[in-house]
Amino acid sequence: MTRFMNNIIHRFRFRVPGIRLIITLAIVLLTAIILSSFFFRFDLTSEKRYTLSPFSKKTLRDMQDVVYIKVYLDGDLNIPFQKMQQRIRENLDEFKVYAGDNLEYEFINPFEGDPKAVEELVSELYEKGLKPSNIVARDKEGGSSEKIVIPGALIRFRGAEVPVNLLKNNPRVTADENINNSIQALEFEFIRIISSLSADTIEKIAFIEGHGELNEYEVGDITRDLGWYFQVDRGIIGGKPGILDQYKAIVIAGPTIPFNEQDKFVIDQYIMQGGKVLWFIDMVNASLDSISQGGPTLALINQPEIEDLLFRYGARINPVLIQDVQCNTIPVNVALAGNTPDFRMAPWLYSPLLSAPYSNAITRNLNMLRSEFSGFIDTIEARKNIKKTVLLRTSGFSRIVSAPVLISLDEVRQTPGQEQFTSKYLPVAVLLEGSFESAFKNRMVKELFPDTVLTVKESGINAAMLVVADKDIIRNDIRPTPQGVLISPLGYDKYTQQTFGNKEFIENVLHQMTEHSELISLRSRELTLRLLDKTKIRENRMKWVLINMIGPPLIIVIAGILYALMRKRRYSRG
Repeated sequence: MTRFMNNIIHRFRFRVPGIRLIITLAIVLLTAIILSSFFFRFDLTSEKRYTLSPFSKKTLRDMQDVVYIKVYLDGDLNIPFQKMQQRIRENLDEFKVYAGDNLEYEFINPFEGDPKAVEELVSELYEKGLKPSNIVARDKEGGSSEKIVIPGALIRFRGAEVPVNLLKNNPRVTADENINNSIQALEFEFIRIISSLSADTIEKIAFIEGHGELNEYEVGDITRDLGWYFQVDRGIIGGKPGILDQYKAIVIAGPTIPFNEQDKFVIDQYIMQGGKVLWFIDMVNASLDSISQGGPTLALINQPEIEDLLFRYGARINPVLIQDVQCNTIPVNVALAGNTPDFRMAPWLYSPLLSAPYSNAITRNLNMLRSEFSGFIDTIEARKNIKKTVLLRTSGFSRIVSAPVLISLDEVRQTPGQEQFTSKYLPVAVLLEGSFESAFKNRMVKELFPDTVLTVKESGINAAMLVVADKDIIRNDIRPTPQGVLISPLGYDKYTQQTFGNKEFIENVLHQMTEHSELISLRSRELTLRLLDKTKIRENRMKWVLINMIGPPLIIVIAGILYALMRKRRYSRG
């Protein structure tokens, strides 16, 4: 640029220094004005980590009011969380380019200030749904101490305030990988909330009642979270054809009373119209609460009378229970009778921790899911026009227990050998997509609805359903208190104090099934994890310290010497 300007100045023979300065400033100013009229960014990373998706750009441009974001990840952080904080700031800066004045954000240190005020704020944030996390802070002397951070944010729009937890806490991967996965999901986590809050219309979903399904408290946590994206209703079918047509999806969670033919027909024809159904079905009745209250409990086969529907659609839930080496733990009294109780955490084989495929956008970077007394699913290969995708499965060391079966907590003292777990990767949740065939094809339905003229739709348009062989995937724990029923977060285990991926899984499935494909596609973005080799750093610490301390100044000195030599050579020729 300097040589270009000098050539221009030399060509027009402006020898007066003042004129040359004015011309130089004018060229710089003109160049800045021209460039400011064009908006462009260069993202040279291979995975385009600094480029927003078209859906995100459209969502931010279309906002009609101001979105306020308060990020509570600030203060004295370790290096991984500093990187996460920096990436959050970069994301929000990028958002602001497209949202303009309709996006405001700030970073807040919740642990700064008066101790009492800090305690009240942290408690308030926890009640709103933000989860604190422990980190290890190391001092200069090599010691370490634990600190608490809140890697989350509150997003407010037109009076509605939604919490978003930004840290993925998967125990199967390292802390660095969890941070990387969290950074990878930042755009998705923010945009899914912003898009739902700023949407002009709200789609409706419904939880079906009337067949002994889980009550409103037992699905209270997922209902509350889904309420940010959908209008969530509850109600009975009542054998009324067409009553479900207004809903984008319906949820059938843990029925224990048989469905009558009228309700089955209504569900079937809803699916033929392209409806979406989430089935959470226990084919064996068993409960840890009843087992923990006393002696052995007999687990019996449950018959909700929807087996014929599922079989026609392409799935069969087997009336068995699964034991898995990869399982959750529960407290068990290991003291002998008559002695002081001694509760210790022990593996509970009837509570498999289910894994999800990494390749699927629904389950990418998803934590394991907690289940309880789960069965498994066979898919019907004869249904050729149905796409079947296994979303949850057991580990490579599982076994099947046929019902009816007597179950007791004493089984934790008699853990069988690993060689007895010969079943592998049993499907527990399967996504079915395609054009389903009606279970009422070639059947007379006039006697079911004698006062109504009906036409049976025998094959449907494109629909989808999730079949899960465990109702506890969607059930949260509840605890009666004098102030009312206390609803625990879905996926939270009160014994291990770990939060599993149950809630995120259900939300992702619903977004996928309700055709929010642009939103789900954000989960498919993958950032390459580039981690330092900590072993080599420890072994060659002094070498790298010297390189970093001496290298930069040495490069500057060498560059200065070369510049001086080139300058001397140039002017010596003249």
